[in-house]
Amino acid sequence: MQTLDSTITNVALPTIQGNLGADQDEGTWIVTAYTIAAIVVIPLTPWLQNRFGRRNYFVASIVGFTLASIVCGASSDLTTLIMARVVQGAFGGGLLATAQSILRDTFPSHQLGLSQGIFALGAIMGPALGPPLGGILVDNYAWNWVFDINIVPGIFAGVVLALMLRDPDAARPAPVDVPGLLFLAAGLGSMQYVLTEGEQHYWFANGAVVFFTALMIAALGAFVAWELFGTRDPMVDLRILRNRSVAAGSLLALALGAAVFGSTYILPQFTQSLLGFTPTLSGDLFILRAVPIIIVAPILVRIMGKVDPRVLLGLGFLLVAGGSWLQAGVTTAEAGFWSFGPALVITGIGSALLFIPLSTAVLGATTPEEGPKASAFVNLSMQLGGSIAVAALTILIDWRWTFHSTILGAGQTLASPLVRQFLHGGTPGELSNLVNSQAAIFAYADATRAIVVVCLACVPLVLLMRRPKARREAAAPVVLPAGGAARVRPPTSSQPKAA
Repeated sequence: MQTLDSTITNVALPTIQGNLGADQDEGTWIVTAYTIAAIVVIPLTPWLQNRFGRRNYFVASIVGFTLASIVCGASSDLTTLIMARVVQGAFGGGLLATAQSILRDTFPSHQLGLSQGIFALGAIMGPALGPPLGGILVDNYAWNWVFDINIVPGIFAGVVLALMLRDPDAARPAPVDVPGLLFLAAGLGSMQYVLTEGEQHYWFANGAVVFFTALMIAALGAFVAWELFGTRDPMVDLRILRNRSVAAGSLLALALGAAVFGSTYILPQFTQSLLGFTPTLSGDLFILRAVPIIIVAPILVRIMGKVDPRVLLGLGFLLVAGGSWLQAGVTTAEAGFWSFGPALVITGIGSALLFIPLSTAVLGATTPEEGPKASAFVNLSMQLGGSIAVAALTILIDWRWTFHSTILGAGQTLASPLVRQFLHGGTPGELSNLVNSQAAIFAYADATRAIVVVCLACVPLVLLMRRPKARREAAAPVVLPAGGAARVRPPTSSQPKAA
């Protein structure tokens, strides 16, 4: 539900803006508000789990996310919708890292790959299925359904987990690190604002962008100093980054988020604005990327314990780079739906080879106490990677569009036989539009090639990861007897005791 909501609203934005009487700048806050809230909460999840108990926090996050979805779907004005999206993002931010930690501790150490394979299916399939599902709902029903779709699975998940989930240990009251919380919220919130709003407000020509850039630098600098040297009970334990695998994994997750969310941003923009695809047809393209993930993920789960995850990570980045290169090659005015098929299939396989091995390599190099902190950093990096990619690609498309328009326009003179031939049946205005459209196509192709560069740059960084070793501790399996009460099967000689 959380990863689906990060992309499903993108397709519905134009419709929501029209129904609520909002312009484009106001409408982008429907996405921005959700992302800011989620990014602020994600690094706090280990502390929140520790203070309130993992079970209580996870169930409360699902319930809050579902209730906020109901309010979003029932909103009749933009202000209510944006506020509801802030609440939805705050509760949604607690789902990813907590779910990953639960799966890590539920399965024994030799099934770490299986647990992360289950998690990756949700983490990968959400962004992939968001655009096609959003297009279907908007074109055939109403925009409200992009939020109401969370109600039934949210109720089901909340009830089942409230009845069956157990805590690994009792909640330990922890003091509230108020300065750390304020510095973190101000820093990450300002960063997301600058990334989202900077391009359309001409960056540092806008006073608000300048203010929030300064606030971001000051708040994040103060946050790092305070968490490392100013408090004995940090809300976010930055010392986990001393673990080389966690630090390298967070950097690779940043690139992974940029590649996955960047391509999810570029392709619908190009196909709808320049090829005339409907939202449904544009969203259906991502099914071509989702199907390979469904096929490859179970295979990966079976081989994870036999293959060094670093090899799979390197191969995954190479495949995503290759798929993006193919996509750039077919980014033309003549491209049709199936033109993107081979590129999206290859990218889908590469995405599966990245998510599961990355989670396995990072969590396999941590202790059970470090696991929630590592999960939070990896998921935060992935979300930030997506936000940075969208902002950077928007700038790149704008710059390259201007560049190609200048170069192509300079060649459209009466000295060219092709120009003279075109003007026999067309007007100068039509020629200008044609040049502008071709410049835009070149710009989108260049932005796709930028993803190739990012992925290739990450291949050597894979070597910074350590090969994960079997964990010393493994949670004992839970057995549900006929009466419904959970009991823990005592460990045998071949089964380590629970942490």
